[in-house]
Amino acid sequence: MTTTTGALGPDGAARPDGPDQPSGPDRPARAALPASYLLWLAGAQLGAVGDAALAFALGWAAAAHGGGAAGLVLTALTVARTALVLVGGAVADRLGARRVMLAGDAVMLAATLALAAVAGGWGTPLRLLLLAAVVIGAVDAFHLPASGSMPRLLVGAGQLPRALALRQAGGQLAALLGAPLGGALAAAGGLPAVALVDAASFAVVLLVLLRVPVPVPVPRQRRERSGGQHSPGLLAEAAAGVRLAAGDRLLRAALLLTGAAAGALLPVVSLLAPLLARVEGWGAGSAGLVAGGQGAGVLAVAALLARRGGGARGAGGTGAALGLCAAAAGIALLAAAPGPGTAVAGGVVTGAGSGLFACRIGPLVLGAAPDGHLSRVQALLTLVQSAALVLSTGLLGLLADAAGPRLPTALCAVATGAAGAFALASPVLRPGGVLAGRTGGGQSARAGRGRTETDGARGAAGRAA
Repeated sequence: MTTTTGALGPDGAARPDGPDQPSGPDRPARAALPASYLLWLAGAQLGAVGDAALAFALGWAAAAHGGGAAGLVLTALTVARTALVLVGGAVADRLGARRVMLAGDAVMLAATLALAAVAGGWGTPLRLLLLAAVVIGAVDAFHLPASGSMPRLLVGAGQLPRALALRQAGGQLAALLGAPLGGALAAAGGLPAVALVDAASFAVVLLVLLRVPVPVPVPRQRRERSGGQHSPGLLAEAAAGVRLAAGDRLLRAALLLTGAAAGALLPVVSLLAPLLARVEGWGAGSAGLVAGGQGAGVLAVAALLARRGGGARGAGGTGAALGLCAAAAGIALLAAAPGPGTAVAGGVVTGAGSGLFACRIGPLVLGAAPDGHLSRVQALLTLVQSAALVLSTGLLGLLADAAGPRLPTALCAVATGAAGAFALASPVLRPGGVLAGRTGGGQSARAGRGRTETDGARGAAGRAA
């Protein structure tokens, strides 16, 4: 499929697919993804490589001031992102994902150029690193919800799981490439060199976004046609997004499951595996192999799902649950590992399970979000993951200090398995697929036509991608 389709009403608003336009899930599963989505994804992943490189370089520069300073820089980024993400989602739903991403990329282009200039002239004092972390976190708060809604805007419903799997694979590949690139650039030219490379990636992303027309969801079209009268404030819109998710059984269950998975899964490789390698005397190389095995597992599963397609309508919740169960087995293998070889195998299994979970829960959440709340639901997804990760990382670290790293790793396996069992038993998640059996919210955006955001040049109703 090279374009997304949908029927247009006489007022220019997109309508759900009718008999002449078969719905997304009924289209061939192996049809080509829209060229507009592939172009946007290529630019986004290039930017992700630059971001990963800069993140490594910031951490490396902060480590020169001591471990406490490095932790403070990372905390500043996370706090800024978490504090603003709900407002960021509301802004993206009000102004449109494309406009918010253009603004965010422009700010980051200017910020990274300024960082390169200041670091090149005055070095890397801690206050500069803290300021950079706050700016990155604040931009992330607006950019992440907007970019998270893009697959729903550019891809038909039947191809949404495949599109998100391809994005997951690309993101994992960017993470794997970004850190070594950041290390090489930091060794060659320090933080200024890394910042300049990241600035170049933002320039490319800006050019890509200017070429990709993005459809405007129907509720926003109606608000714009009415002149935006009686528009509530951003805080009220953010609160409306929270109320929507809290009152929707499928979204509520999926978001809670995502938070549980983030709290139990993410600290395993980043925190507990290195601690285990230190205690057992396996060395830093083995800890790196565990992390690499986890990344390879995620990448392999995401690439396989992207190649094979999205699967059946009811596969979303079940696939996410099975992914958590597989990840629990991998974490248990890591917790009981007698040597580094078994630990690496546990990392691979953990990554494969977490990759399956991410590739299945993403379409479930994004497909269930109403057209006018796409970015706010993505903001909530970011918020629950960040909050759960911050809470669990601190508690698991304290427990590891008191009882050794094997006990908290085993507890993570139990918690992940329990979350998977809950998802398998849940009557809400079990039949869930991309549309979760719904006939409502979001069909017009998934249909893919409507007015596109091209800053007025091609703002009339027309092609979507």
